[in-house]
Amino acid sequence: MTSASPSVDPMRRNVAVLAMAQVLFQCTQIMSIATTPLAGLAMLGGDTPYATVPIFLTHLGLMSVTLPAALLMGSVGRRAGFSLGAVLGMVSGFTSFLAIWNQSFVLLCIGAVLQGASAAFAWHYRFAAADVATPQFRAKAISLVMAGGVIAAFLGPQIAKWSVGLFNPMLFAGVYLVLSALAFGMLVLVQFVEIPFVATAHGGRGGRPMRVIARQPKFLAAVLSSMFGYAVMTLVMSATPLAMHACGFGFGDSATVIQWHAAAMFVPAFFTGSLITRFGVLRIISVGAVLEIGCALVNLAGIDFMNFLFANILVGAGWNFCYVGGSTLLTSTYTQEEKAKVQGTHDFLVYSMTATAAALSGTLQAKSGWAMVNLAALPMLSIVLAAALWLAWKQKQDGVAQAAE
Repeated sequence: MTSASPSVDPMRRNVAVLAMAQVLFQCTQIMSIATTPLAGLAMLGGDTPYATVPIFLTHLGLMSVTLPAALLMGSVGRRAGFSLGAVLGMVSGFTSFLAIWNQSFVLLCIGAVLQGASAAFAWHYRFAAADVATPQFRAKAISLVMAGGVIAAFLGPQIAKWSVGLFNPMLFAGVYLVLSALAFGMLVLVQFVEIPFVATAHGGRGGRPMRVIARQPKFLAAVLSSMFGYAVMTLVMSATPLAMHACGFGFGDSATVIQWHAAAMFVPAFFTGSLITRFGVLRIISVGAVLEIGCALVNLAGIDFMNFLFANILVGAGWNFCYVGGSTLLTSTYTQEEKAKVQGTHDFLVYSMTATAAALSGTLQAKSGWAMVNLAALPMLSIVLAAALWLAWKQKQDGVAQAAE
């Protein structure tokens, strides 16, 4: 008796392709984080609160495009949306390359906006994985795609270090040209994504009104976890290269810190899904908030290289737990026809806060110092902890009430 050779599981194949695309996407993100504040500082000269304006504009572009991106993919499908996002990434990298070549801060800002617009599509890789996963595999699918960032964590900074002087004396120009090439690689990869396309009813306006969905306790806890967990990470990470520069550290030192920070962001993704399944999403979110609080405390304790390194590792791991936890919790708040608008609204709120954090980081660092950057993180993390504890208490009370009926 003969049998046909087993075919590759489409669900797992799609997750693998999305994870590879995530590697390239995260490389572009990490390279930009390590390079752009210093490129802006070099153009403007001296200590200035405006060095992180391009990072702010990246988050502003991300915030502005995230809801249209979600609705567009609800109308034309994931592959088409991901392709458009990759093209925007290619244009972004080349625009920033021209900015360095011509020493134009305005062009650098335009490139940053385009990078944010590109990221608005790429951050949906995790939701695309959830689209094809079974309910039992959903949390793990999200975390496995996010785990693609582990390779990027080591690859991205190394590429940045190699390419930073590629066009000397035009420092940083090579980083952005390579970034454009990586975005082209994303464009090629996403052509292999095969997700059944189901057009969202009424252009993403089907199902319950957004105001009704947003009143769900789970939705509120999910958004607060993702929003403030990500904002704190952005606040600290955007200011780190500037703070290290002010303390006398070079580009290689800050790139190394960003490298280990990025590794800490994505290494937990190999087991975050399993931890959520075992311990529950709210406990994982709470642990994430505590880790990010630890980051602020370590940064406040000193300005040695190891303080920067260990603190950035803590905030990276904390971000993973808060963000993957929030994204996982969000998937339980909507129906298929509500998916696009709920995911888009979630990401809009998250990136509105990260844009604010990126804008504040440069100002706080230049005007008030590194200590104030870290003190500003504590109220936001307190909100995440309070939201998780509140939802856990509410679910327990609801369970008691149902048992009594």
